[in-house]
Amino acid sequence: MPSCWTTVLNWRKSGSVKREAARVTSYWPALSALNASRSTRSLPAPRPHPERRILVIRLGALGDFVLSFGPFAAIRQHHQAAEITLLTTAAFADLARRAPWFDRVQIDARPPWWRPGAVLTLARRLRGFDMVYDLQTSRRSAWYHVLAGRPAWSGIAPGSSASHANPARDAMHTLERQAEQLAMAGIPGVPWPDLSWLASSDAPTVPRLFALVVPGAAAHRPEKRWPIERFAELAGRLHAGGLIPVVAGTQAETPLAAAIRDVCPPAIDLTGRTGLAGLAALAARAAVAVGNDTGPMHLAAAMGCPCVVLFGPASDPALTAPRGPGRSWPTVLRVAELADLPVDRVAAALRLTA
Repeated sequence: MPSCWTTVLNWRKSGSVKREAARVTSYWPALSALNASRSTRSLPAPRPHPERRILVIRLGALGDFVLSFGPFAAIRQHHQAAEITLLTTAAFADLARRAPWFDRVQIDARPPWWRPGAVLTLARRLRGFDMVYDLQTSRRSAWYHVLAGRPAWSGIAPGSSASHANPARDAMHTLERQAEQLAMAGIPGVPWPDLSWLASSDAPTVPRLFALVVPGAAAHRPEKRWPIERFAELAGRLHAGGLIPVVAGTQAETPLAAAIRDVCPPAIDLTGRTGLAGLAALAARAAVAVGNDTGPMHLAAAMGCPCVVLFGPASDPALTAPRGPGRSWPTVLRVAELADLPVDRVAAALRLTA
């Protein structure tokens, strides 16, 4: 067994590596040795633009992925003749393969660092690119710079050839932050992308006049959820105002839809019945969308649907709010505690938006 693997396994046995992201800096010597021991030839020097093989890294979550639509399109426009590969997670692979921006989509299983075989497989996938745009810009994805053999790199990895060297980058909204990152890498503009390919996706048949209701959010973030009884009352008001509430979400959120239909029987439950592309097409036809700070609301806003997005203390809309065509902002209602947000205030915002 190569000495680098012995080092990694010894770290694992000693208990010094407990989480893959928490101790990433400890692995630099061993994984650098892995690169040297496994490489049979030196990597080619970075080529001047236009590069022939481009890698884009965007792993998630859904809202962040949607906020990268514009940067994806800008990279495609800048490298029109290149082969562009997206490295993402399985949840977004189907959506990415439908998009006009990528020639190939690769899945990152995000292996833990103490699984040398899986890490080696990932390293092989990262090799051979002329330019890499790391839009994830996390500690983990920055480490991929080493696994990739330190090619030309846009991001925050040490030694990046096109570093996003703005110390205030974390105080910027994701959309503006990525636009600035690309500008520093030589891509001067990030126009709003054409999403007609999404709008034309297959979607369930629903009434002509409907409101998209998104009562869920990440299961491990209950503080990001407006109480379901408030959503149920709001659904009744939407129906009284001439809009059929259509509840969207994952299969795990079906009980939320059931609670809404208990109060408002005309509501339609589509939880677990739409993929991301179908959800986007549905949002493109909705009169309005209302929901928590969660990925489907990013899709709805991106498709040009008028949106009311509910924020509590868990996240800052100035940094993470959904954005729409022309970088427009949705209607954001932010309160100290979502449990204190009255239905009247949300209903008023919906009337203004609709």
